Amino acid sequence: MSLDRLPPFDRTALLLDLDGTLLDIAPTPDAVVVPSGLVETLHRLRGRLGGAVAIVTGRTADVIDRLLGDGAFALGAEHGGTVRRLPGAPLERADKQLAPPADAWIAAAQRLADAHPGALVERKALGFTLHYRAVPEAGPLFRDALSAMLAGSPTFELLAGRLVWEVRPRGVDKGTAVRALMAGPPFAGRLPLFIGDDVTDEDGMRVARAMGGAGLQVAPAFGSAGGVRAWLKAASERGDWPGLA
Repeated sequence: MSLDRLPPFDRTALLLDLDGTLLDIAPTPDAVVVPSGLVETLHRLRGRLGGAVAIVTGRTADVIDRLLGDGAFALGAEHGGTVRRLPGAPLERADKQLAPPADAWIAAAQRLADAHPGALVERKALGFTLHYRAVPEAGPLFRDALSAMLAGSPTFELLAGRLVWEVRPRGVDKGTAVRALMAGPPFAGRLPLFIGDDVTDEDGMRVARAMGGAGLQVAPAFGSAGGVRAWLKAASERGDWPGLA
């Protein structure tokens, strides 16, 4: 199996997706469970890596904090639209001129979800997500409706995720978050290792590789989120990267 060469452990900046990478996928976003020991593993990794551990996810900053507390040193939320570089530091928007999505779009997306029980809309500061895990057959209909809604928009785009459709600002992605985090301490001067499971993580992996680091997909490298957690736990205890399949 071909996998990226990992950066030396003591020079690594660790950038982790959340759902499907650290946490098992759940039927709805609110149903995810933080496994026992995960936050402790993140704390140990922070100690081993000079604090250079961040969560980079489509989730909002308040949700990351609610789920992980102070487990992560820094975060890139909303697919790079929001960054927090240090614990307790203010949130930074990728572009302060970006406006939130139109209320009419949110209302239209909510009508779509209401017409398909089990679908739900997750509103964010700079976009929104239409989840359809409970009604996968509605995916093409949702895609077509959202595509028509966004047609001609110079500032927003539609992105496919794992049984979700993401409406987000153009030019903002997880690669944006990686660049922002790697520009300052404690990440600057290290080599980024990005781990993710979905198409939305590929931008982060691409930028990590371009910066001399690595990007790993969950399925081929670890098998599952549980495999990621076990690997990170071992790394946090031994102070080196365990072998990969």
